[in-house]
Amino acid sequence: MKLTVTADTFQLAQVFTIARGSRTEAKVLTVTITDDGQTGWGECVPYARYGETLESVTAQIENLPLPVSREQLLTLLPAGAARNAVDCALWDLEAKKAGKRVWELAGLPEPGPEITAYTLSLDTPEKMQTQAAENAFRPLLKTKLGGGPEDVARIEAVRKGAPEARIIVDANEGWTPELYETLAPVLVRLGVEMVEQPFPAGDDDALLTLDRVLPVCADESCHDRDSLPALKGKYDMINIKLDKTGGLTEAIALLQAGRDAGYQVMVGCMVGSSLAMAPATLVAQGVAVTDLDGPLLLAEDRDTPLKFDEQGVYPPKAALWG
Repeated sequence: MKLTVTADTFQLAQVFTIARGSRTEAKVLTVTITDDGQTGWGECVPYARYGETLESVTAQIENLPLPVSREQLLTLLPAGAARNAVDCALWDLEAKKAGKRVWELAGLPEPGPEITAYTLSLDTPEKMQTQAAENAFRPLLKTKLGGGPEDVARIEAVRKGAPEARIIVDANEGWTPELYETLAPVLVRLGVEMVEQPFPAGDDDALLTLDRVLPVCADESCHDRDSLPALKGKYDMINIKLDKTGGLTEAIALLQAGRDAGYQVMVGCMVGSSLAMAPATLVAQGVAVTDLDGPLLLAEDRDTPLKFDEQGVYPPKAALWG
């Protein structure tokens, strides 16, 4: 078994801004694993919010003992970007060796297209209204918010730009309990369905006592199954991202555990290429919210990219992954 890891950069179609900063490119790591004449691959997006860098994640991957199985990987690496890329590459490799699709190997139903959110970058209300108008044909918009009173003006502008679209919002840990109490009723009136991670992970106990008139989704607070006990009574939904779970293997397990615990499920992504989204499309089948728009934010993508149309995001062709 041979493993290689390379750094790749994809230019974004436009500057992408959230409460924590802006970017013009997506920097990812691509892992390829070759064994018995077949090669599988996977992608991860190291995320500084979780203490990850391209260099640190590369070191984690390169220091793995080989050969390695998906089962061994769960004990060799923690949940995170490094394990994600390797796990997804192992799934792809296994599918190619077996001459089957990953969904068949995983015992999942045959996947189809799922409506996906499209993310509007944080900006002034005027510019966000323009973004919304340009994407008003999309059925579901996700609006980044900044954590201040101008957030109301932003949502009002987005609603004007896209009067028929469903809207969810992402606060990226930027709100306070007082701001939630102020904003939530207004956002509900404007038709917003849910807010992702309003408070910092680890500082979200206020959600135990707040009247959650606007449903709350755990993003930074939810990584893998071990995260679930701390979420009880605080959140209505969990956001499953493979770069947090550490791969498709744990994501499938978290999907079931989350549902068993009574949570609605969102499947999201970091800003990466179609290769990063491909395994997540299998987890996203039938969930409450799919947010796999990473490739739509890029100016360039992998060969054989995922298909997007009015039906949503489609599962990958075998030439891409799985």
